Amino acid sequence: MAEGNVAADQLRLFIERIERLEEEKKSMADDVRDVYAEAKSNGYDTKTMRKIVALRRMEAHVRQEADALLDTYRNALGLA
Repeated sequence: MAEGNVAADQLRLFIERIERLEEEKKSMADDVRDVYAEAKSNGYDTKTMRKIVALRRMEAHVRQEADALLDTYRNALGLA
């Protein structure tokens, strides 16, 4: 019976930790949204900013491959 209590206590602690982290994640997402709103109010294009943030997350070689492929597709469609 003691093992059941220990497992239940451990499970409860895991769930509580997850709930706290989810709340922190929501708070951070709200903060990021506020920064984008501030940037937009200062005249910046937030759609482009989001793309830049995504590009900066990529490794250089992955970004270069994506750029090369995009250029290839643009050329093929006459968008270059």
